[in-house]
Amino acid sequence: MPLSALTGTRLRERRLAAGLRQADVAATVGISASYLNLIEHNRRRVSGQMLDRLGAALGLERTAFSAGREAALLDDLRAAAAASEGAGAEVERLEEFVGRYPGWAVLVAGQHGRVMRLERALAALNDRVTHDPHLSHALHEVLSALSSVRSTAAILAETEDLEPDWRERFHRNLHQDSERMAGGAEALVAYLDAGSGAADEGFLAPQEEMESWLRSRDWQFGDEELRHGVAGEVAGLASSAARVLAAGHVARAALDARAMPRAAFVAAWQATGPDPLALAERLGVGVAAVMRRLAALAEAKLGLVVCDASGTLTFRKPSPGFQLPRFGAACPLWPLYAALGRPMQPIEAVVEMAGQTGARHRVIAYCETRHPAGLRGPELREASMLILPLAGREGAALRVGSTCRICPQADCPARREPSILTEAV
Repeated sequence: MPLSALTGTRLRERRLAAGLRQADVAATVGISASYLNLIEHNRRRVSGQMLDRLGAALGLERTAFSAGREAALLDDLRAAAAASEGAGAEVERLEEFVGRYPGWAVLVAGQHGRVMRLERALAALNDRVTHDPHLSHALHEVLSALSSVRSTAAILAETEDLEPDWRERFHRNLHQDSERMAGGAEALVAYLDAGSGAADEGFLAPQEEMESWLRSRDWQFGDEELRHGVAGEVAGLASSAARVLAAGHVARAALDARAMPRAAFVAAWQATGPDPLALAERLGVGVAAVMRRLAALAEAKLGLVVCDASGTLTFRKPSPGFQLPRFGAACPLWPLYAALGRPMQPIEAVVEMAGQTGARHRVIAYCETRHPAGLRGPELREASMLILPLAGREGAALRVGSTCRICPQADCPARREPSILTEAV
């Protein structure tokens, strides 16, 4: 495991925090104070054996000095700096910051992660309130019952000479409408409670239930699993529609695995990189199948969205920093939709998410056609878009959003409805 470039800085900070003198620590490990001074200022390489002795003297383990330990933290801090582009963060001094103030570094990275989670929660909540047909129907049912109760109560209160049989009829209607309103309110509360917890609790649509199940599996299946099937897990899904979708996804994944066994596919991916066209040519398979196989590799860490010819997203595997809508239509500027009009032609672009995150991604979109009913049948189109995180910010990028309703880009030429973010200003 490689050592961090700031190993000496970590040693010095730990020694000072412990209130130990340089000469005392040097004497403990059997070196001169001047040599320890050079180590602490990162001007001398230190062997593993010496590092163990210094760590023992200061109460640190070898892993505290490894470069791998801080790599994820550095990535998180770079993402935080990119999200706050105007803050003037000194990105070139990140390693020094992490080495000198590891606690503050973890705090900043944690706060950035919390902001990202809150933004995703806001996007999901807005999509749910705006586009969820079940919620709209439940609210309509409650309001309809409330209107009936109000009208009936007004008649009873304002009509003094109402005949007994009519009064009894109105009382009966009032009771029935009250029961209907109470039942609708209870159903609405239960529905909202079901979706207010974690993403895996309470599902709004069969597709969301299926994708939550896939998320629990880290979006992948082993080749051996696919050969024997995962019918037991599929049968455990709550809704029959989700079970149908999951069974179809597993069947397609099994076909992909048979055409591209994992060992051979990983070897090809490591040789060519995440180039779906090069992989498709090398393995003799379709480009869309390669994209699905890439998205199923946990080590690749790629996102994938798939849509049919209507533009409806039929599969959504997220990528960090690239927000996906839970309901309704996605951003019309996504290259995914341009690919629908250019079947069998790859589209590659660098996109930047509008908003606070400002994350950049390299996306590759490709559309394939099928004719399941033969020559005289309809042509079916399916477009796939692979999402690859991009660390740098050099060059131009296409600014896109998740969906118009929560996109802050006011001057977007493709906007179809006002954003709640600009409405609130």
